[in-house]
Amino acid sequence: MDGDVMIVAFFPLHTLGTDRRNSDASKYEDKRFTFKNYQFVLALTFAIEEINKTPALLHNLTLGFDICNVEDRLPTVFKNSFICFFGSYMVPNYSCISGSKSIGALTGPSGVTSAQIGTLLDLYRFPQFTFGPFDQALNDHRKFPALYQMASKDTSIATAMVSLLLYFRWNWVGLVTFLDENGLWILPLLRKEMDKKRVCLAFDLAIPNYGLTLEFMALYNQINKSSANVLIIYGDDESVLDLLVCIHQYLINGKVCILNSQWELNMKRRYFMQGSFHVPLAFAHHHPDVSGFTDFVKTVNPSTYPEDFFLARLWFLSFNCSGSESDCVTWENCPHEASLDCLPGHIFDMTMSGDSYNIYNAAYAVAQALHEMLLHHTEIQTIGTQKETVSSPAQLHHFLKNTQFQNPAGDQVILDDKRKLEAEYDIVNIWNFPEGLDLKVKIGKFSPFALHDHQLSLSEDIIEWAIGTTEPVHSVCSESCGPGFRKSLQEGKAACCFDCTPCSENEMANGTDMEQCVKCPYHQYANTKRNQCLLRAASFLAYGEPLGMALACMALSLSSLTTAVLGVFVKNHNTPIVKANNQALSYILLLSLIFCFLCSLLFIGHPNTVTCILQQTTFGVVFTVAVSAVLSKTVTVVLAFKATSPGRRMRWLLVSGAPNFIIPICTLIQVTLCGIWLGTSPPFIDTDAHSEHGHIIILCNKGSLTAFYCVLGYLGSLALVSFTVAFLARNLPDTFNEAKYLTFSMLVFCSVWLTFLPVYHSAKGKVMVAVEVFSILASSAGLLGCIFVPKCYIILIRPDINCVHGIRDRKCPEQIKPS
Repeated sequence: MDGDVMIVAFFPLHTLGTDRRNSDASKYEDKRFTFKNYQFVLALTFAIEEINKTPALLHNLTLGFDICNVEDRLPTVFKNSFICFFGSYMVPNYSCISGSKSIGALTGPSGVTSAQIGTLLDLYRFPQFTFGPFDQALNDHRKFPALYQMASKDTSIATAMVSLLLYFRWNWVGLVTFLDENGLWILPLLRKEMDKKRVCLAFDLAIPNYGLTLEFMALYNQINKSSANVLIIYGDDESVLDLLVCIHQYLINGKVCILNSQWELNMKRRYFMQGSFHVPLAFAHHHPDVSGFTDFVKTVNPSTYPEDFFLARLWFLSFNCSGSESDCVTWENCPHEASLDCLPGHIFDMTMSGDSYNIYNAAYAVAQALHEMLLHHTEIQTIGTQKETVSSPAQLHHFLKNTQFQNPAGDQVILDDKRKLEAEYDIVNIWNFPEGLDLKVKIGKFSPFALHDHQLSLSEDIIEWAIGTTEPVHSVCSESCGPGFRKSLQEGKAACCFDCTPCSENEMANGTDMEQCVKCPYHQYANTKRNQCLLRAASFLAYGEPLGMALACMALSLSSLTTAVLGVFVKNHNTPIVKANNQALSYILLLSLIFCFLCSLLFIGHPNTVTCILQQTTFGVVFTVAVSAVLSKTVTVVLAFKATSPGRRMRWLLVSGAPNFIIPICTLIQVTLCGIWLGTSPPFIDTDAHSEHGHIIILCNKGSLTAFYCVLGYLGSLALVSFTVAFLARNLPDTFNEAKYLTFSMLVFCSVWLTFLPVYHSAKGKVMVAVEVFSILASSAGLLGCIFVPKCYIILIRPDINCVHGIRDRKCPEQIKPS
């Protein structure tokens, strides 16, 4: 297409040959022509015509184009491009192109081809626009100062790929890159993003772009036998396609291949002939639909562009045109109703591809920069007429570097790499159809501009998984740890390889793959599955439960019994057995026993500050009174027998009432100890959440353990002295000598509390309190039973021996009847 200014386009329209094993598809192909790439021609034609129809651009200047064929990665690329410029083979740097109308060159889609052509174009500072995927090797402005890449940079491709992995919970993947600039660029980005999201690499392979088959055979075992079922492949289209062919040939089954390739090259039919055994998911740059392009393609035919040999050849091969197969194919020989829209989608796609969209933008970029340059020249009056040919393409660079515009599709186009916007990606699934069909289905989108949790959108139900499966593959090093377990890393392995360890007691994990178990709050406890914290039930010895009720009834019954015994003694206070061994001490002992029984009630019920203070102090004081009363009675018995000898000093002690001072002195010492206890560190309400599972024990903390053991130690020492004195006086002869009973009572008392100590320290919670209450009741009942039950038996059952001489003649004088 002729114009005042020309764009030279280097498109790979011819190929060396095709695989004709698939006869159905081969009828659409010619050994020299690639159907899919013809869309490049149509995209450029559409853009040039649209620009020339826009009055706001270029004024009266028109754009045109020349299209030259190049073979990707062939040694003839340099030569063919040179001939395209000059018409014959000439020596570079000795030729001048100042007379040419060409203003820029379009190259691609292969980065290798663009680099080879760029070597020539850079000699003349000729603007070069590449329309293939963004290539890091071409991003070196020192090596390629005149080159502009139209594709967006893959700045967010690593984030997009890892987001897809996280969506399917794939955290054990393999990575294959190629030994080129793109591979060296993407590798650290992927590793960084994977580390951030805790995705692990099972293996990391870098393979050369050439000699792929031999290299792949050496890496076959590492890929195929790895437990990673997801494979990330990053490279250019041709390299990725060659690798996938190798994967299919060596039957690496069940792998999901995540690709960056845009799949715009002609697919090799042998790859899809029998359906693939793996799942390709490709990331393609998202672009808006260009209005009018599809309608334009529908109207294209050889009559509208008679000079287009490629279009004529395509028509002849596609629509059974009559006539010879020579290059001179006329429109009259073909059906007039034929249209490119009639071709199968896998042969020719009516939708503008990513590469074609870049060609469209490149044409507009040239037009915009040229328009700015013309305006600038007009202002400084360096151009005589607007129809004058631009003097040098190198002048365009200054304007191209600052070019930024909105294309007719509404998309921002920026040529400066530093100011390019991040790319959005369409996620494409290649459906596994046999017979060479190449059906690409958009299954989702990734947008870096969306909110963090909404960047990836996916329609999982339309994904075509590997043959024979309907569910996504599973690709993890270790199965997830469910609730109640935490991850325990395996030594020397990746972070995704771990064992599942149950949470410890009173710890829980309510999520999956938790690093640490969470300790339950003090007032809660972990359930048996260790996946939830439950509220602890308060635990204390309550009156309402059977044990508390039984102990309370025992305390009240024994205190009532002791009161009854006291009543019997008061009623029979004039009898010899009551008067013996100091009547007042008996009353004091009985009263103290009543309080001993009643003080056990302080240990039952919900503890509070008052009961906690009164429990131990009341227990210590009343038991001290009781034990000191027993000691006083024992001393009285001993003094009574020792005082029978005339002139003895013991008689004075008995007559003076010295034994009566034992109780107040001993009690005063105990009260002093309790006062010090309460003054320094008194008992207080405390809780214990560790002793009993599922319960929080409400108890009285002793405060100062030293004071507590001093009180108990003093009471124990007093009991031991009482037992010793009573034991020594057990065999003293007298009618109502109660030394034996006192000995037995103190033996029971000491036995109860010696047994109590180990049981008390081994028990927990309400059982511990019940043990203490039972010990109080048992020791008090021992004193009551051993000392007062025999006397009550004599008073109530055997009154006949309740006299001074009853032991000798078994009768009281008042009971002997006169004969």
